[in-house]
Amino acid sequence: MRVLVVEDERNLADAIARGLRKRGMAVDVAYDGDTGHEAAFVTRYDVVILDRDLPGVPGDRICADLAASGTLTRVLMLTASGTVADRVEGLQLGADDYLPKPFAFDELVARVQALGRRATPAAPPVLEVADLVLDPARRVVTRGGEPVDLTNKEFGVLAELLKARGAVVSSEELLERVWDANTDPFTTIVRVTVMTLRKKLGDPPLIETVVGAGYRTAEVAA
Repeated sequence: MRVLVVEDERNLADAIARGLRKRGMAVDVAYDGDTGHEAAFVTRYDVVILDRDLPGVPGDRICADLAASGTLTRVLMLTASGTVADRVEGLQLGADDYLPKPFAFDELVARVQALGRRATPAAPPVLEVADLVLDPARRVVTRGGEPVDLTNKEFGVLAELLKARGAVVSSEELLERVWDANTDPFTTIVRVTVMTLRKKLGDPPLIETVVGAGYRTAEVAA
């Protein structure tokens, strides 16, 4: 899942980003409204965590512009004011959810995960191909009933390939969906991650390379 945090309180923004990255999400951070507005329309995010009170472009405008664009990106609005009137106003601007400060981090994570599920076309709650099973909610992968221990990035790549249901996913798409904006676009990290993922998944191979196009999952005959 790709997340953008737009929050001018740097300590809070960085703490949110660190916590979400530990949960396996790819997170970018913007500390003002101008940077946040630009980022939100340059990259397709699943969820934008958006403070209302921002220097530069106000959070309300960013929210309204995202809603007007028709994007699938979901907005979780944060504010120091948690009155009913403020919540109603935020939701009317186009926010998908609203969380007053201070908040419990576990609640933030749960809300982000729920919004992320609504930001992409519906997928089965458990993803499967051949004897491989990936449970996104529990972050568990098994093959032939045996657990497979994956890093966060390996898990993310595998989830994207399974969600594509046999369609080809390019390296550029994987880089955008699984890594954050600090990653060098010319890196070989996707190829290396797919290579280690193949080794961990074992034989027969479940990931095919489509030369010049990307990767896809392969059905394995019983």
